[in-house]
Parts: sequence; structure tokens; C-alpha cells
Amino acid sequence: MKKSIRVIIPAFNEADSIGKVVSHIPKIVDEVIVISNNSTDQTEENAKNAGATVLKEKQKGYGYACLKGMDYIKNNAPETDIIVFLDGDFSDYPEDLTQIVSPIINESYDFVLGARHKKGREKGAMTFPQIFGNWLSTTLMKILYNAKFTDLGPFRAIKYDKLLMLNMQDKTYGWTIEMQLKALKYNLKYKEVKVNYRNRIGTSKVSGTVKGAVFAGIKIIGWIIKYPAK
Repeated sequence: MKKSIRVIIPAFNEADSIGKVVSHIPKIVDEVIVISNNSTDQTEENAKNAGATVLKEKQKGYGYACLKGMDYIKNNAPETDIIVFLDGDFSDYPEDLTQIVSPIINESYDFVLGARHKKGREKGAMTFPQIFGNWLSTTLMKILYNAKFTDLGPFRAIKYDKLLMLNMQDKTYGWTIEMQLKALKYNLKYKEVKVNYRNRIGTSKVSGTVKGAVFAGIKIIGWIIKYPAK
């Protein structure tokens, strides 16, 4: 039986990339939902022209945008089976969505993370703070919680009912790590799938600034240390 799949894409001023992202998403997806997180450029118009459902979230924060998308699905498409999260900067390859959802559809996995492996990354696609932060975070999770994650990549898929069970709370930089920690806590069946990664279009709002990188790092490490993922 065909699974109902919806994609949530938080976007802040991604006018130059969002149309490419939406148009490259495989046709197996039922709906692409772009949440404009206070965009001041043509992000909303370009996403709509590419065929996406466009929502607005004025509270700035990655988690705020993701929660907005989830709320929309709860009220408009509760029959959804799988939720995919994807960034709007075209750094991931949207066509990799097929291999990310495959373990959920064919192998009964609950949660699949698109892991940005070294050989598949374009030079400069990830900054040193990102690479070091990923290593530190996943190492801490391995030591503290026996986790097998190697990345905190934003490209991920999860069964909708399992996502609701996680009761996601983080409104900003901690959204991805919260999901992974709670997946461990609730014993979700998870795996990583290697994905390629290229230089994003435009400037990163997190890793592209010192302030963003520092705040994201503090939030992520804070989640790992304080959250009992056992």
C-alpha cells in the first residue's frame, strides 16, 4: 500500500534556492510544505510557483517553523504516514529522499537520518565548526547513550505517529538533536543512510555567522548533557 509522505521545509530568505529544492523532490511525495520563517525576499512566491504549500511563521527559529508544519499536517492531513524534513538551501540533494524513506517503507524502520559522509561532501560544503560539532555531538551521544549516529544532518524521515510520540519542543537550534535523543529514549528503530552534500546557495543563517555557530553549539551540547536519552 502506498505511503502518504509529506515534506516540511523551513526557509528564511531562500528565494534563490527554494524553487530548485521543491522541483527536485521526487513525485512519490504527496505534499511539500514550505514554512517561511519571516522571509523578506521572494521565498514564498518562488516556493508557491514551484508547487509547494506555503505557510508563514513569524517567530524566528528552525523549531518554530517545523512545529508550524506539523500543526498544519495535524489539521489538514492526519492520514500522513511519513514526514521528511529538508532544508531550503539546496545543499542536500532532494532526489535522495527516495533512499531515505525506503528503510521506513520496506524495512519497518521508524527514523532514518541522511548522514553527510566525507566522500560525498563538496569541498567547503561544511565549515570546520560544523564538522567538529557533529563529531563532538555524536561522540558524546555514543559515550553517554550508546548511540550509533555519525551526523546531525537536517535531511531526515520519520514515521508520523512516532514523530507525534516524541512531543518535540525545541523552538530553535536544538530541533535536530532533540529528535535524535528522543528517538534513543523511546527506542525507535533507526538507521543512517549516506547522502551527498553540496555548497548551499546563499549564506547560512547558523554556521555562516560566529554568533549562530556558537549559539547552535551551546544548544546542542546542552541537550545532550541534560536529556536522559535512556
